[in-house]
Amino acid sequence: MHTIDTLDTMTSHQTTQTMKPATAAKKLGVYLEATPAEFQEGVVSRTELNALQADPPQWLQDLRRDGPHPRPVVAAKLGVSISGLARGGVTEPLTTEQIDALKQESPEWLRQERATQAEVRKEAVRIKEKKAAREEQSRQSGS
Repeated sequence: MHTIDTLDTMTSHQTTQTMKPATAAKKLGVYLEATPAEFQEGVVSRTELNALQADPPQWLQDLRRDGPHPRPVVAAKLGVSISGLARGGVTEPLTTEQIDALKQESPEWLRQERATQAEVRKEAVRIKEKKAAREEQSRQSGS
């Protein structure tokens, strides 16, 4: 039977955790195709990702400010769900300028999707409060 000193193995063979550029872009909240080529073609370590988040380079600052933004960011900026974007016909990344123009135009689909999102949020709060009340009631009856 062989015994391995796991502590020794862990410290001497520490591997750097890396991720694909698509995963890193998602974590950074940016549209991958708009990132620099060297970012798209490489791998990103956890340390590099943390550094990008802590001290974003100019290209990342510009992308976050101006876009184009990926759908989750577009949806959040418009106050709708990703599904709501699709129902509204928005399938491509949008720039901040395009998002602002949509807000100004306030088309019917956007007003409807925002109302739907507001209802979804209200329902989520109601469910959370009901669950908390049940837990509180069971704690009081159990003591």
